[in-house]
Amino acid sequence: MTQPFRSFVIFAEMRTGSNLLEATLNAVKRVTCFGEAFNPYMMGWPDKDELKGITMAEREADPHRLLAALFDKPNHLSGFRYFHDHDPRVFDAIMADRACAKIILTRNPVDSYVSTELARATNQWKLNETETAIPAAVRFDGAEFCRVTGEIEEFQFKIMHRLQVTGQAAFWLGYEDLRDAAVMTGLLHWLGRTDLERVEPASDQVPQNPRELSEKVENFDDMQAELARLDPFMLRRIPNFEPRKGPAVPSFLGAEVGSGMIFMPIKGGPTGAVSDWLRRMGEVAGDFNQNSLRQWKRQHVGHRSFTVLRHPLLRAWDAFEALLRGRQQAELRDLMRQIHRVPLPSEEGLAALDQGRKAELFAAFLDFLRRNLNGQTTLPTYPGWASQSEVLAGFARFGAPDMVLREADLPRDLPWFAQGVGIKTPADFPNPAAIPDFLNDQELRAAAKKVYLRDYVAFGFAGRP
Repeated sequence: MTQPFRSFVIFAEMRTGSNLLEATLNAVKRVTCFGEAFNPYMMGWPDKDELKGITMAEREADPHRLLAALFDKPNHLSGFRYFHDHDPRVFDAIMADRACAKIILTRNPVDSYVSTELARATNQWKLNETETAIPAAVRFDGAEFCRVTGEIEEFQFKIMHRLQVTGQAAFWLGYEDLRDAAVMTGLLHWLGRTDLERVEPASDQVPQNPRELSEKVENFDDMQAELARLDPFMLRRIPNFEPRKGPAVPSFLGAEVGSGMIFMPIKGGPTGAVSDWLRRMGEVAGDFNQNSLRQWKRQHVGHRSFTVLRHPLLRAWDAFEALLRGRQQAELRDLMRQIHRVPLPSEEGLAALDQGRKAELFAAFLDFLRRNLNGQTTLPTYPGWASQSEVLAGFARFGAPDMVLREADLPRDLPWFAQGVGIKTPADFPNPAAIPDFLNDQELRAAAKKVYLRDYVAFGFAGRP
């Protein structure tokens, strides 16, 4: 006997039509969708820092308290929208709750990507019939598109797998279904509201950019060429028909030197220096997907692949430096100040930080990393600070590297590795840059080991970089 649903979650992504679906649901009596309730940067909706009487800080301390509060309304169907980069700590509870209906909303990933870039460029995220769309065109970035699509595909594979192993079914929706009254009626009937004869889609939102793609993308020809390299099935309903890719395949580099070398970079490592070394010896190709990389391998018999480990303390320092200097990191820095107990100075004060103050802030950042890798924060674990053990496990889904090298040994090991693919006189590799003295502090070394104990054990890292 099927158990009636008492709540729901909408698994969606940016610019898939989830705002329209939420508006349709909220127009039905005794149905409430609480926006992006577990978005790390807001509480349900923009400029809102409280939901159901729970603050962002309280949600950070215990997200399950908010989850219980959202669903605690008898004779009422409550839910929220959940994207791939929302608080991962509630995912298991959502998937385990058979009384929570799973609605999966997808859209052509090219349309979704372009729409997202247009919204960012114009800061216009919703449009009603009394407003005028701001005309704009954006540039298509193939590498960024592959990265974003890969992350979403991996998340949807995770959802589908959990549904399969728990014997649950989901209600699948496409972007084009959201204005179909028959489909919306079917959705509410599936949710248990068979008392409704007809459900009309919300009419207070209109399509924001109904122009052709060629009018919305500046480098449309480049985009077509980039997409032609991808498997065409990738353009529809991730991940129904596509096997999952290794999480970092678009970042791999193939060097046309000797019988061929493939560099599999770990984000936060010496990627720039190794890439420069490869380019000094020959042409380098990038922006691979699984199919194109397999073709490259077939064309380079005798190729070898490698990756490079960096000492965990130095890698954490690189992630911290990236947080401080990144122009696109302002929102993340603000979240660190307000929620994650990393007392960064104001944006104006960042440039004036001395080494002593940086060391203090770095210690706080390491404490945040420990909590983040233990699944105790709202933010997902980003590739730039994920454990290298986990990154290598991700590589293995596509193919493990032939060699795992160490940054400190690259001047000796890279020329030797190059000789193995037939390069008689490989380029020299420069010695690593000097390590800031304060990183040898015993407390910082101990804190880094607490964060990355798995890496220290797996790879035998010493306490001192």
